[in-house]
Amino acid sequence: MSSFLPEFLERQPITVQLLSTCRAIGEFKGKQLLFAQQSPERLEQLRQVAVIQSTESSNRIEGVIAPLRRIEELVAQKTTPQNRSEQEITGYRDVLTTIHANADRLYFTPGLLQQFHRDLYQFLPAAGGQWKMTDNNIEETHPDGTVRVRFAPVPAYPTPMAIQDLHQRFNRRWDEESFEPLLLIPAYVLDFLCIHPFRDGNGRMARLLTLLLLHRAGYEVGRYISLERLFEQTKESYYDTLYQSSQGWHSGEHSLLPWWEYFTGVILAAYKELDSRVGVVTTGKGVKRQQVLETIARLPSRFKVGEIIRACPGVSQPTIRRVLDELRLEGQIRCIQKGKDAEWEKS
Repeated sequence: MSSFLPEFLERQPITVQLLSTCRAIGEFKGKQLLFAQQSPERLEQLRQVAVIQSTESSNRIEGVIAPLRRIEELVAQKTTPQNRSEQEITGYRDVLTTIHANADRLYFTPGLLQQFHRDLYQFLPAAGGQWKMTDNNIEETHPDGTVRVRFAPVPAYPTPMAIQDLHQRFNRRWDEESFEPLLLIPAYVLDFLCIHPFRDGNGRMARLLTLLLLHRAGYEVGRYISLERLFEQTKESYYDTLYQSSQGWHSGEHSLLPWWEYFTGVILAAYKELDSRVGVVTTGKGVKRQQVLETIARLPSRFKVGEIIRACPGVSQPTIRRVLDELRLEGQIRCIQKGKDAEWEKS
């Protein structure tokens, strides 16, 4: 089945909240050119941070983990991957770079998906870019060790035909320009995940394709604010709304609304963050201090100074230290490890 069957999208309920979110995103989209004209250096700083955060978060969601310092070196191409996790991270970096550089020039075909998947796995012994050869259920493991099938994707045999059909129907709706792209994109992502066309790497592919399609629709926020980081920070809602909207998919009776509302909410949150970082005069009194405070508020209970430095590239380290000292004197945080990798804990 497909979310792009005739009249299916038109039958989906549209709430006032969803309309309001799409309208707000549209208003932020209109500011993009202004940001680029007024704060090009700031945007470049944010872009460099976003690439690292996106590479780290999208892989960590799937359990692929490496030290942050190694990820930074891999993204900057200052080193070569030394183990499987680093090989997967490096492949993600390359696909992400391709999307950022060539989004408008890439033909959105099943062949492009295979190319991205091949590049994602280019540093691994197992070849990527091949449709799955065996069925792959999406399962969850309970604390008692029992395993439950959460969703049964399209079987392996009809997968190439299902992907071909999805792209034909999606591209037709896209070219017609008769439906809101902010709703077409998550509908495509849901169908892609319900097909689950590859043996492995489907989640990372879905997030890369999300970024590609948003770029093609003119929503550039993913260049400067890591959408993958926001997906990771709201991972429970990410999986829960995908699960809700996948129920009944095989019979064409699913509801896109839960996934639509979550997806557009993440995009709006990204634009608000971008606006808070470049939409104000960065030399204004107290602005940089407030930026540090907001960053600390978003960090987990234990955090390192390096995390603040990376999240606030336009703020000097003395300013960050002053804010930390203020919060320490107020009893809001305490230092639990000094030195180069200083670590703090919120009270």
